[in-house]
Amino acid sequence: MPHYGDYQNAIYGAGLAGVVPRLPVDFATLEARAVAAMPASVRDYVQGGCGDETTQARNAGAFGHWGMVPRMMVDGSRRDLSIDLLGLRLPHPLFMAPIGVNGICTPDGHGDLAAARAAAETGVPFMASTLANDPLEAVAGAMGDTPGFFQLYTPKDVELAASLVTRAEAAGYKGIVVTLDTWVTGWRPRDLNTGNFPQLRGAVLTNYFSDPVFRAALAAPPEADPAAAIRQWMGTFGKVLTWDDMPWLRSLTRLPLILKGICHPDDARRAIDLGADAIYCSNHGGRQANGGIAAIDCLPDVVAAAGDTPVLFDSGVRSGSDVVKALALGATAVGVGRPYAYGLALDGAAGAAHVLRCILAEADLLMAVNGYPTIPAVRAAGAQRIAR
Repeated sequence: MPHYGDYQNAIYGAGLAGVVPRLPVDFATLEARAVAAMPASVRDYVQGGCGDETTQARNAGAFGHWGMVPRMMVDGSRRDLSIDLLGLRLPHPLFMAPIGVNGICTPDGHGDLAAARAAAETGVPFMASTLANDPLEAVAGAMGDTPGFFQLYTPKDVELAASLVTRAEAAGYKGIVVTLDTWVTGWRPRDLNTGNFPQLRGAVLTNYFSDPVFRAALAAPPEADPAAAIRQWMGTFGKVLTWDDMPWLRSLTRLPLILKGICHPDDARRAIDLGADAIYCSNHGGRQANGGIAAIDCLPDVVAAAGDTPVLFDSGVRSGSDVVKALALGATAVGVGRPYAYGLALDGAAGAAHVLRCILAEADLLMAVNGYPTIPAVRAAGAQRIAR
């Protein structure tokens, strides 16, 4: 039976013929090559975080404070990484977290389609962002049979919000992910120092410019007057959401509703009481607020509060071992962001697919070596905080 860890055998086998991977298999080297290849404006937006980036660094570093105890004399020759999530049977717990500038991560400006093709190639579900260079329908089509989710930045215009969600339903997305922490942009010095905000330059706004409700509010089509369309976007982006909005959000769709940005157990409980189908524990990778604790340190309390409701997780995930630790702390599924974006920048869909395969391979091999051949075994073992 094939395993994700077999990817290393393919690499070693190719090495016998003098062929080495086009891209690195470790995050540090991948990041160094990607940031050297990216245009400065894209590099700063993707790599940067909020404030002095303490929380961003803490997100990644905090995985080192958690560890698992290996168990021996366990037959790990057959592993099963499959999970059940919101009515879907998935072959593994990894997903591609939403990134609003995927579109400009590839030189051709179609990084959203490249990410979707990587999802199709690897079977890793893709959460497509509202902010994209290609319409959500085209992105869904490029995913093939791999499930996709649509991440909604809720606009102030409720008719536009309903239109975006309706389009996502019609395109075949399997859930709506509502991001809660981005109604206003956090303080991001890397972008501020260069006066660079891609959306104000017309990037990644295709889902708005192609939407009939958005277009109906314009005096001229975006193609004829892009500056006016950008101003219209500025005026509608970022509805402030409160718990009083939950009935309205719930009414927008029959699809599973996933609330992204939950880090407090009380918020998790309230979200579930008001109709959320899943909790997404995340602090936006440290891009929106600085000075907070690492998202992985919030995860156990959120999981405990969620009970039987699935908990998705991202923020700081850089490797397969990070994925397994998040699963051990109770996450149902784990999202990766910057690593696959760097893969996109270096080699498009093939680069992102390579990164995803590396993460899956490392997770699979860690489970094998540690004596945890299934996801339930990982969760039963748990992770322990390492004394500093």
